[in-house]
Amino acid sequence: MKKKLNGLYYPTKDFQKQANLNNKKIYKEAQKDPVVFWNELAKKEIFWQEPFTETFSVTSPSTSSGPEIKWFSGGKLNLCENVLDKNVEKNPNKIALIWEPENPDEQTKKYTYEELLSEVNKFANALKNLGVKKGDTVGIYLPIIPEIVIAMLACTRIGAVHLVVFSAFSPEALKIRLQTIKTKYLITADGYFRRGKIINLKQNADLGIEGTDVEKVIVVKRAGNDILWNNTRDFWFNELTNNESNICAPEKMNSEDLLFVLPESGTTGQFLPIMHTTAGYTLQAKITGKWVFDYKDSDVFWSTADPGWITGHTYSIYSPLLNGITTVLFEGAPDYPTPDRWAKIIEKNKITILYTAPTAIRMFKQYGAESFKNCDISSLRILGSVGEIIDEPTWLWYHKEIGKNKLPIVDTYWQTETGAIIITSLPGIGPNKPASAGLALPGVNMEIFDDNGRPCKNGVEGNLVMLSPYCPAIVRGIFACPPNERDAQEKYKNVYWNLYGKDIYVTSDRAIKDKHNIIKITGRADDVIKIAGRRITTSELESAVNNHLQISESAVIGVPDEIKGFIPLVFATYRGTKNKDEIIKEIELEIRKSMGPIATPKKIYLVNELPKTRSGKIMRTLLKKLYFNEKDLGDTSTLSNPETIEAIKKILE
Repeated sequence: MKKKLNGLYYPTKDFQKQANLNNKKIYKEAQKDPVVFWNELAKKEIFWQEPFTETFSVTSPSTSSGPEIKWFSGGKLNLCENVLDKNVEKNPNKIALIWEPENPDEQTKKYTYEELLSEVNKFANALKNLGVKKGDTVGIYLPIIPEIVIAMLACTRIGAVHLVVFSAFSPEALKIRLQTIKTKYLITADGYFRRGKIINLKQNADLGIEGTDVEKVIVVKRAGNDILWNNTRDFWFNELTNNESNICAPEKMNSEDLLFVLPESGTTGQFLPIMHTTAGYTLQAKITGKWVFDYKDSDVFWSTADPGWITGHTYSIYSPLLNGITTVLFEGAPDYPTPDRWAKIIEKNKITILYTAPTAIRMFKQYGAESFKNCDISSLRILGSVGEIIDEPTWLWYHKEIGKNKLPIVDTYWQTETGAIIITSLPGIGPNKPASAGLALPGVNMEIFDDNGRPCKNGVEGNLVMLSPYCPAIVRGIFACPPNERDAQEKYKNVYWNLYGKDIYVTSDRAIKDKHNIIKITGRADDVIKIAGRRITTSELESAVNNHLQISESAVIGVPDEIKGFIPLVFATYRGTKNKDEIIKEIELEIRKSMGPIATPKKIYLVNELPKTRSGKIMRTLLKKLYFNEKDLGDTSTLSNPETIEAIKKILE
């Protein structure tokens, strides 16, 4: 990228020339009639078993439910067929999947599109022989191994609804999710490796299925650890597939048939099983990959996200495979056994596109660029950021040290509920602005409203919303089995459609547009602190804290104050050896310098780690509850590091 005087970054002429999208006219073309725009893309980009008859419709079934959104009604298709069969027809020997184990001495596995189709078909037939039918729900509780891709695609092939549960989640978290979808089937593994240790996943699965409807458990051999076995319930994955046919006809799915359920508790602690349907998700997953990551046939794409959160679904698996390119999965931790593990994977596989979370970028920033210097990462041509707001110091470090001051950075905004990216700077068009997401994608109608439902002027912060016709992959509702459907419908309406009326989707995020209409996400709607009448976002304060060279990341919450109304409280990660009192004084000075004396925090706590969801989102709501010593901490099952709860409690004592 090249930098202009106004602080914006634009693609170089060479990059722009080869980009899939390189003309900003597409924004105006899409804006004329978004429905027609998506109609033409759907006909061009998707293989339909039967054509759709109506592009878009939205109705309000009742006053107690949210809108019923439909895209491409009347059409029939199969996601797996679009992912595998159509790419096998084009290039059967193209590498579809590269799997890197945690242990660098263990052999990498590679699957061509033809090989992956064969494995998926065999497992799809095995599922059918166990009794799985179209519309049934299937739980997937697997580590990051090739079988997680095979299992997800096999479900889509036969029309089963999959729910992926991240393998590090506790048995209780697994149980809650299995009870929600009332499944009879679970796919798991004997164990997996984490920082050199074997985790007994089967043991956790056995505990998790207690009190659920699960009748059959399929177990993948991964770690070879000793496990308990139930001969009437448990089946080895390889024994089920060994003698199966590698031919399985893809099920005809209606456009609005349920594809998968993915619970989202995010930063609020609410447990929301999000529903995504087939056609809209397939189209948006495919087209956003082509636009945002500028996929080329030769690309090797690495999204470091685990399936079990939406980025892992959409951009680790479905989007790259829909576009016929190579995707990489990595089993282990980013800095194990050495801090240069990721760099070695990039070098070894000649990865061209890296898509990761600011949490990981900050971790490597803390290690220093030296952890990359002994590896050749020159194959990279695009960098991406996802999962949380990236602060400007981290963005600039990423651009300089990993991107060598030339690679485009696509800072992407989206949600579990939107299914795919909805705001970013397209790499072939730009402009990119550090710590700002960018423009709404062509065909996606985003706006920023004030509290009265009026569009905010540029430079004025407000609530980020999406207007009709909505993006094709948008959430269709909250999943619930009888007799809880009515409660789920009311929750769907109240969470997403109740602030400005039933036709405006509320993201619950705050944002601001600059004079170029570039959108900057400033935080969750409840992450604004009103200090002496002045509204200050937590992201502004956190960016100031993160300016300190020895602080990798931070979280700010607002607590009541008799004089100012509210006052900031800072939690910052620090693992250095310098006197902590000195570090706290330096952070306070940095805040006063960046934000003014009004933003001086009540207290600064130095911690080893912040509580996060697996997607990398910091749970500020949980920090607030810990500070006030509340007994009900909400849904903590999605925490990737639950041990932080007790550690922070001790610091707060």
